[in-house]
Amino acid sequence: MRLYEIAGAACRALTARKDGPSLYDICDPLLSGAPGGDPHLSKFYRTALGNPPLRALLGRAGLPELREETRLQSLRVALRRARDDASPDWEAIGTPVAALVDTIALAHPAPAPAVSGAAPGMAEIEHMIRTCAAHLLRAFRKNGFIPTYAAFNLIGDPDLRGREMLMALTGLNSRGYKNSTLLFNLARVFIARSPARALINPPWRGIAEPMWEPMQIRHRSAYYDAFFTEALLAFVETGLASAADAAACRRAVDEMVAFCLTTSREEVRALDGTSFAVITALAPLPHPRFSRFFAQIKQDLGFGIYVPDCDTTACSFSAATQAGSTDPILEQPLLDFYAGYQVRAGANEPRVTVPINDNIDFEGGVATWIDNLASERPFGNDLDPTLNLDILEVTFRNLTRWKVLETPQRLSTVHRIISFQRRLAESGAFANPRSHIYYLPELYCAYFGRCYAAFLALPPAARQAIDPDGAFEAIRTCVLAYVEGQLIVAEMNPFDAALALIALGHLGADVATFTPALNTITAHLGEGGRRGPYRAYEWNKMKTPTRILVGGPEVTSAFVLLALALARRAMKATGWG
Repeated sequence: MRLYEIAGAACRALTARKDGPSLYDICDPLLSGAPGGDPHLSKFYRTALGNPPLRALLGRAGLPELREETRLQSLRVALRRARDDASPDWEAIGTPVAALVDTIALAHPAPAPAVSGAAPGMAEIEHMIRTCAAHLLRAFRKNGFIPTYAAFNLIGDPDLRGREMLMALTGLNSRGYKNSTLLFNLARVFIARSPARALINPPWRGIAEPMWEPMQIRHRSAYYDAFFTEALLAFVETGLASAADAAACRRAVDEMVAFCLTTSREEVRALDGTSFAVITALAPLPHPRFSRFFAQIKQDLGFGIYVPDCDTTACSFSAATQAGSTDPILEQPLLDFYAGYQVRAGANEPRVTVPINDNIDFEGGVATWIDNLASERPFGNDLDPTLNLDILEVTFRNLTRWKVLETPQRLSTVHRIISFQRRLAESGAFANPRSHIYYLPELYCAYFGRCYAAFLALPPAARQAIDPDGAFEAIRTCVLAYVEGQLIVAEMNPFDAALALIALGHLGADVATFTPALNTITAHLGEGGRRGPYRAYEWNKMKTPTRILVGGPEVTSAFVLLALALARRAMKATGWG
């Protein structure tokens, strides 16, 4: 938004006619300093929703239906029970809030058709590769790591309706997460139905959401380091790095792999009691590199416990394998561990406790979160399709090391994940944002391309044993049809374009199809200003407790670098440019 648009939206929110009780009329008597009950609910309310800027924006946002005394009182009773009951009935508590959530009209982006010109030349592509790599190396020198950022979008996710909110309230394991889910969802009703909506959730170009810079929370995670590692390795492989830059890449890669495998390492138990070393999403303080202010805010909001997850573990092992690490942790056959988290038909309930994407068949998929040694799993558990692509990809890179073909149980785990992915693709569900927990469909396409490339790198006999029925080619057909028929024919931002190009490059598309994505990336170069070549966009997200986006200017540079390196290789192979 331009400055005058921000000022106009703020003015409309501050001067709107109040039409019914506001969020603060409802909550202040119960949660603003009231004694007794669960202290976290009141602290969360004061910190996240009762802060002066948001109070000013939402002070005049009222809901006319809450003038009805019966509805108002049912809401207040629910909040009082959430505060006071030792063992709250979360379904009953969430029901009046869920009814309000269902009055929100939210939709996913629907970009307009794109207009594309001639593709940029090879010299320009190589310049952009060097520019993005320089940005990553500069960030590493300045910070000692490559940062990523988180940002809250309080309007929430279009896929999280009242039904899904109740699933989260009943399926999450932590009372703090339940509290935050309840209050965030109550607040999003007042935001979405007031003039404040235009300020908090302005429209944008493309699909991946831009991240509002003032509200970004800088941090570090092994998951991000793994992908920054892949980007720097891709830069070195292009041959475009100077000797000094190649050495700097190697130093950064070695340090990031150590952060993944050593600093972020955590011991857990498999379902059979076997000890496994896995990788936690957020290492203990001070390693995530939060500022002191945001570290305290994180604690106050109830996000104090962060457990390991299957995705961070898979991506960290993959990056370390690509970097040539010989750490003994890589000898562990992760498939043996993942098998305990793999869903079997008719047995979903014990494993997937937050099935907010239950429009897909979970059979064969691996759930997300790993119980720590204290048996804590504050997020409950869910199942994300893209995560399962990362499990396949790391398996293909370690096929010999883990003796997958020689071990029937491991091969069976792989076959069941592939069947899960094939059903998802052939049904068309992969293109539905509701099917995904942490990612967008376009990112699923890029990550399938990454997985497909690892599959193709295997010997023919191994590919036949892993995929005797041609599932990978069937999925490839579906993904390419989506990328070529929907994604690149519409307006994109540079992050969308990078994901499209990664999918097209890995899946062997005609280089002529690269042009719309290349043009978008070229046209937006410099948009990041002093922060980098490009702006921050949504890479991944959490739908609960509200829409929390993760990305950053460095993330965009990394994905653009990966995409352009792939495009350059394919274009050179066909004699283009």
